[in-house]
Amino acid sequence: MVAFIPGRAQSGAFVQIISPEGSRQCKVSHLSVRGGVIRADGCRFSRRGCRIRLPGVHGEIRYAPFSPLGSDIMGPFRFFPMECRHGVLSMAHRLQGSVTVDGRLYDFRGGTGYAETDSGTSFPRSYLWVQCNDFPQPCSLMLSIARIPFCGLAFRGCICAILYRGKEYRLATYRGVGIRIFTPQHIRLTQGPLTLELDIAPTRAGHPLRAPEQGKMSYTIRESCNVHLRAKLTQRGKTVFDLQSDHGVYEFVPDIPHGQQNLF
Repeated sequence: MVAFIPGRAQSGAFVQIISPEGSRQCKVSHLSVRGGVIRADGCRFSRRGCRIRLPGVHGEIRYAPFSPLGSDIMGPFRFFPMECRHGVLSMAHRLQGSVTVDGRLYDFRGGTGYAETDSGTSFPRSYLWVQCNDFPQPCSLMLSIARIPFCGLAFRGCICAILYRGKEYRLATYRGVGIRIFTPQHIRLTQGPLTLELDIAPTRAGHPLRAPEQGKMSYTIRESCNVHLRAKLTQRGKTVFDLQSDHGVYEFVPDIPHGQQNLF
């Protein structure tokens, strides 16, 4: 597992890299976005793949056609000003190619990719995010539960998308989802006839990543790679799937009072 995060903030342009072995942030002198293609110095990111040319990191990964969601994951909230706007570009697409990180070769032939976007000024003050598309059956899942400031107030919002055997399941605040249990290790959601349960077991504290705060990459979060994840979806009491993976990706930022440091 390797993730690349190209971005631009008031504090400059960058490409962040994270793998189970660690994370790093590389400053870039120039970043442009034209026609859906991101160019960051010697790197190139598009729907067809990515080419990486960074200190200690180089390679190329080619993508099969994307598997997008049926509609915007933000639902009606995409029409309102938000401090962070999330987008899912592809839940699962096949990969070819390789990347070398500090002399270690990551071979992605036959692998599965995932692509998403974030834009805005700040990440939520507290949130949980989990993503996995490496299950024993064709299944890709992403879920985020966050404290959302909205019109002078705040609420706990949820977006969750599942692509299982070609069928999309969507659980979200704007569809009436109920967050019945919410802890860093266990989540239970209900929406109409659907119930989703997640058990999350991070093995480490995770690696540091820079995150936006008021337009600057001045905030540090931690992302855990290759966490153990069990996901069970039922519909009207009948099991749709009950799957486990050791290759989930996970972030959790607890809600703390302003003025205190977020310690991990």
